[in-house]
This record gives sequence, structure tokens and C-alpha cells, in this order.
Amino acid sequence: MKEDFLKYQAQTSPYPLGLEISHAVGSYIFDTNDKKHLDFVAGVSACSLGHQHPRVNQAIKDQLDKYSHVMVYGEYAQHPAVQYCKLLVEHLPKSLNKIYLVNSGTEACEGALKLVRRVTGRSQLISCHNAYHGNTMGSMSVMGFEERKQIFRPLIPDVDFITFNNEEDISKITTKTAGIILESIQGGAGFIEPKNDFLAKIKKRCEEVGALMIVDEIQPGFGRTGKLFGFENYNVVPDVIIIGKGMAGGMPVGGFIANEKHMDLLSHDPKLGHITTFGGHPVIAAACLATLEEILEKDYAKQSLEKEKLFRSLLVHPLIEEIRGKGLMLAAMTKNAEITNQVIFKCQDKGLILFWLLFEPSAIRITPPLTISDDEIKEGCAIIIEAMNEILNEN
Repeated sequence: MKEDFLKYQAQTSPYPLGLEISHAVGSYIFDTNDKKHLDFVAGVSACSLGHQHPRVNQAIKDQLDKYSHVMVYGEYAQHPAVQYCKLLVEHLPKSLNKIYLVNSGTEACEGALKLVRRVTGRSQLISCHNAYHGNTMGSMSVMGFEERKQIFRPLIPDVDFITFNNEEDISKITTKTAGIILESIQGGAGFIEPKNDFLAKIKKRCEEVGALMIVDEIQPGFGRTGKLFGFENYNVVPDVIIIGKGMAGGMPVGGFIANEKHMDLLSHDPKLGHITTFGGHPVIAAACLATLEEILEKDYAKQSLEKEKLFRSLLVHPLIEEIRGKGLMLAAMTKNAEITNQVIFKCQDKGLILFWLLFEPSAIRITPPLTISDDEIKEGCAIIIEAMNEILNEN
């Protein structure tokens, strides 16, 4: 299978891990040799309730027995999408009250960028250095990592960058700015949290000059950082949020959310301001609804903070310089990329799945399912420490 995988499927890197998958359940992925791998990555934060969660699976099966795709997004009222949007709005600040469902996080970013230009009539967009918001042309335009986008230029014009947590840069938001987009916790940069009310100060500046603030919740959202959404940790309410990854328990989905007045502008002058065929797909929306209900009912957001404490207590080692992040969005920082690579590969051999971050080569990603148990955390952390001890002994 691996040979055909490399031959027939386009690759994203020269050396993919190439694990041949048989099945997955709970916190474990099984390969075709029936070896089980404890999953500390959760599909890069997407499988929020682990693998094959019975509530999500049942919701998908029930909806398949009723109807699947029937019409392009926005024309028909379909129960799963309507109920999902209603429930989600009930758990958001009052100003975030209308949702546009799309197919992925990067499409959500595209929609949000269009929205702030439509609302303000301005063109300038501001993002952060080392930001990541997706990989389509618009999303790439606000990606703050030149090495990854130079070859695809020209991209969208009138995009400028500031440094995350640099308060002096806030003045770069002016009356020419349509919107600024930031992650509530910078992901690819190394799970960097905002400091000194940075996000609140950004919002204040936006209000002063009439710009809009977009907060990217694609990775921090849906309980991973101790709140339903990451921005709730930092004393701010954005004008727009974009969501994806963990919102459907591993199914492909995204969305952008703003107030009704702003969102309604996409319906006229011109009409069809944003369109998507499969956004709000009833089977995917059913998975979204089941996932959100489970996260809320079991209070997985609160549990993520307790599990963070356990991780931090167990991951103490001379090769770990610090643990960054919040809740179950954590990065173990080693001294250099070589050590990080060795740990990740050794742990895969030992039955533990870890992964990298996009732009910070010394980081070891730890983003397990919200459903992971304390015993599974202990099991995985023991493997990490064992691998690190081997590295010390080898050197």
C-alpha cells in the first residue's frame, strides 16, 4: 500500500511518515501489522473526540439514512446545519451571531478576508509574522512565512505584517486597514500565547480606526484551550472568528462567524458574495452537532486544563527546555530540530504518534484528543521520556 500511496497520491513533503493504516478507535491508531499507536496528535487537532466516537458515528449514519447533499449552500433549510448553527451561537458572545459554514479552515479564512473588505470598503489586510491561516492563495497571502510562499507569488496585494505580541506594531493598523487576522494562540510559530492583553489592545485599536479584527480559532477552538474558543482566555471579543479542524470530530469542515449585519452583506451588492457547493453538508453538519453537544455536555474544555497539568508534571527532562501552549494544545520545546526529529521518530517506533509544527523546528506537537484518559497520558509521556533517555545515552 505504501508503494501505491507514493506512486498515485500527490505528496506534501519529500519524506512522508507513510504509516499504513488499518483502523482507529479511541486514542489509538492501528497499522496494517496490527500494531497500535497511541495518538498524541489527533489528526493535527482535528479528531477532538478521538477516533470512531460512537455519538459522532451514529449521527453520521442516521443522517445518511435521511438525505445527503440536496442543494448548494444557502438555498434550503436543512435540519443538521440549522440546529448546529443555533447551538453554537447560543454559546458565543452576542455579537457573533451568524455563521457561514464552509468545507475547510482555509476556505473559512478566505471568506473572512472577503467579509472585512466588503464591510469596510478598504483593501489593506494585516497579519502576523509566522502566522498560518491555510494554504489557498488568499490564506497564503496572510501567511507570515516567506519561504513557503515566495515561489507562488504574486499573491493578494496590500497585505502587511506585524510581530505577534509587539505592542509598538499596533499603530500599523490605520484608517486604511480593512482587517487584521491573528491566531488566538499562534500555532505554526510554536504555540505562542498572547501577552499583556495583546489581543484586547488590537481590538481597541481596530475600534479606533474602523478596522475589523479576525481571530483564527481553527486550531485552538472547540475546547482545546480550557474554553470553547481560545479568545475567551484573553479578555477580547473579535469581530470575526474562523473555525475548522476539531468542530466535526475529524470530518472536513470550516466556518466563519460575525454579526448578522455584517454577514448579510454577502447576500447582495453583489449577491452571492461567497458561495460554496458543499458547505453545510448535512452529513458533516450532523457530525458537527454531535461533536459540539458532546464537548459541551462532558465539559471537555475544563478537563483539558486538568490534563495539561498532568502533561506538565510528567514531561520533565533535560532535553525539554519548556512546555508551551494551553490545555491540550501543547508543544514540548527541545534544544534543536535534530533532537525533536529523533524524539518523534523514536516514539513512532515505540507506538506513540507525535508530530512537528510548521515553522518552529524545535517543537514537538502534543495535541491529543480531548477524550484522552489520564492513564493514556501517562503511557505516552513515559514513552517520550524513554526516547529522550536513549538520546542522552547515545550522545
